[in-house]
Amino acid sequence: MAWDFSTEPEFEQQLEWMRTFVRERIYPLETLDLDWRSYREAIKPLMEEVKAQGLWAAHLGPEHGGQGYGQVKLGLMHEILGGSDLAPPVFGNNAPDSGNSELIAISGDPDQWEKWGQPLLDGRLYSAFSMTEQGTGSDPKQFTSTAVRDGDEWVINGTKWLVGNAARSDFHIVMVRTDTSEGADPYRTMSMFIVPTDAPGLSMRDIGLMHEPESNGLNHQHSEVFYEDVRVPAENLLGDEGGAFVLAQKRLGPGRIHHCMRWVGVCRRAFDAMCERAVSKSVHGSLLSEKQTIQNWIADSAAAIESARLLTLHAAWTMDRVGASNARTEIAMIKYAGAPVMHEVLDKAIQIHGSLGYSTDMPLEQMYRWSRAARFYDGPDEVHRVTVAKRILRNYEPRDVPTDHIPTRRAAAEKLYPQYVSSSSLV
Repeated sequence: MAWDFSTEPEFEQQLEWMRTFVRERIYPLETLDLDWRSYREAIKPLMEEVKAQGLWAAHLGPEHGGQGYGQVKLGLMHEILGGSDLAPPVFGNNAPDSGNSELIAISGDPDQWEKWGQPLLDGRLYSAFSMTEQGTGSDPKQFTSTAVRDGDEWVINGTKWLVGNAARSDFHIVMVRTDTSEGADPYRTMSMFIVPTDAPGLSMRDIGLMHEPESNGLNHQHSEVFYEDVRVPAENLLGDEGGAFVLAQKRLGPGRIHHCMRWVGVCRRAFDAMCERAVSKSVHGSLLSEKQTIQNWIADSAAAIESARLLTLHAAWTMDRVGASNARTEIAMIKYAGAPVMHEVLDKAIQIHGSLGYSTDMPLEQMYRWSRAARFYDGPDEVHRVTVAKRILRNYEPRDVPTDHIPTRRAAAEKLYPQYVSSSSLV
């Protein structure tokens, strides 16, 4: 079936508006020393402009204040937003809030949407997605955090690791084990709960990361979160009891497409900087753009970016047609294909800029440090490779391998093309 990533001319005009808006209104914010609250205040007028363009929270359906765009359109938007990590909040598409608002929209009841979803969408509340546990690798079936029903409440105990946005959020969506019985279906043992950050028994420890060793209050803060006899009302159960795996896939499938298209956006910005440097800087008697090594970098980067982009758009298109669960191969593939492309393009962009690219006067060094995480968050690349290989190999049947294949091929040729047998030297 032919792929089709085209969109209406009206949407293309909106994408062009986004490109100009992000470049002229959001990139300058990167030079300001703003804490998180000052930044949120500074972007309020920008958010209103986005809403006036009909591009706010476009991942949600119209009934929840969004546009209900499919994954191809969302992917094209995130390609633009990827140019700056300050851009997604301006469009109501920043992680983890965007994914959490989508979870509440698709699985929450009307009361949960009114209490948590709508304020989250409006920017009056902020959230965290509390799922990962240290020591379990990429296998959520090994999670040990639990929730036990006690009358009209659930009691949550456990520790979650590397929870983004945890310290500055108003609530967490927590994935914990609610069925510890022996022999239980491992894919029906987990549930999700909405947990207010100020709930008694909830505490956390900030964690420095390679790309943010000392959080300045603007970048995503990450924390280790401890839940010790944390009680939440029974109505804070999100979706069905035992339904967390299904919900997680609904959240993570689209999220991986958005991540990968934002990586393409990162690559685009780094690539533009690389090319501008090449045609501007002269060394040893000629422009950098005239050096064969630089030309190779630019040619290879262009091909790699376009390959990652098309692969991701194909995954988005497939998901639009058949849903996330039936596009698991395509979604897994873009994760391990896109991450190294971003790393390599950034590495070349820094190299061509030399010490300037290594300095904080340019965004490249921060992008480069951040890009290393792309190979393991949302699941390590190695796990996604295994997923793709297993799903592909399901389509092949074992057969005996002949010890003498040449006569076998000859016999097949004689049967199919007898008119050529006498004059042919087929082997």
